Amino acid sequence: MPSNVEIKAVLRNLRYLTQRAKELSGTDGTVIRQQDTFFKVPAGRLKLRDLQDGTDYSITPTSDPQGLVKVLTDALGQVGQVKKERRLYMVGQTRVHVDSVEGLGDFMELEVVMKEHQSREEGVTIANQLMLELGVKQEDLIDGAYMDLLLKNQKNGHTP
Repeated sequence: MPSNVEIKAVLRNLRYLTQRAKELSGTDGTVIRQQDTFFKVPAGRLKLRDLQDGTDYSITPTSDPQGLVKVLTDALGQVGQVKKERRLYMVGQTRVHVDSVEGLGDFMELEVVMKEHQSREEGVTIANQLMLELGVKQEDLIDGAYMDLLLKNQKNGHTP
């Protein structure tokens, strides 16, 4: 199965992008509040996502995410937390996420959900076209996870 094509960008004009996403999706979007906690591990990442609106979308469900955070923090130590409010719009086969991230600001993520027969190049073409339709510029694109951006800001002395 092909992997999804993902693009992330800093938002310069939240109002414009949100309006365009509403127009293109034909909906007001779905609000999802998330708190991601990252733990210290020897390799890779261990993340616990608390979907604070009751949405059930986890690989290993827990009825006590705060308790699990405490147990994992005590056992492993914590790298940090990312708190965000996400508005999700579906435009064709693409998830458009409009994120307000505590301590970082506003961002947009496109996730083209690839179909079995599609090539990565087709996914990139879809993402690039949607970027144009949403008014996202090439210079606004960024790499890395929100946790990485928060840690970089802390390292450089930029605290929220």
